[in-house]
Amino acid sequence: MLEARLRRIAGAVPDPELPMLSLDELGVLRGLRLLGPGRVDVELTPTYTGCPAVATMASDITDRLREQGMAEVAVRTVLAPAWSTDAISAEGRRKLAEAGIAPPRPGATGRAGDRGPVSLELSVRCPHCGSLDTTLLNRFSSTACKSLRRCESCREPFDHFKEL
Repeated sequence: MLEARLRRIAGAVPDPELPMLSLDELGVLRGLRLLGPGRVDVELTPTYTGCPAVATMASDITDRLREQGMAEVAVRTVLAPAWSTDAISAEGRRKLAEAGIAPPRPGATGRAGDRGPVSLELSVRCPHCGSLDTTLLNRFSSTACKSLRRCESCREPFDHFKEL
């Protein structure tokens, strides 16, 4: 089916800030509907409301879909329901860790069901050696969705994709 193929193509676009992840793996591609011949509507939910990468994501999706013969591509930002790190796929979490970024813990936000409150001091596993003996160095790293940590076992610094 054409709609499913277009969704796979749009979902395969790399995230501009985390290029090891596709938009589908990051969970920001919310939907795609074929509206008619050459017309498609795409829904994106940014990782946070002021995410500066949304314009680049929309442009990249538009380019890819126009290459497939879609003359009219509408990419809309959808803020509700809000994106959470629970939307990151298992493959996305694996790719983050492989890139040296500690992935968010699945289900840590409690949005996928009633899991209770989330602790501010999480046990974050070092993506280099696997130790849980890590220290928060800075709440913000290269992007607002990551914090900077250091492993006390191997002494390596690393980014942690914060649970949101």
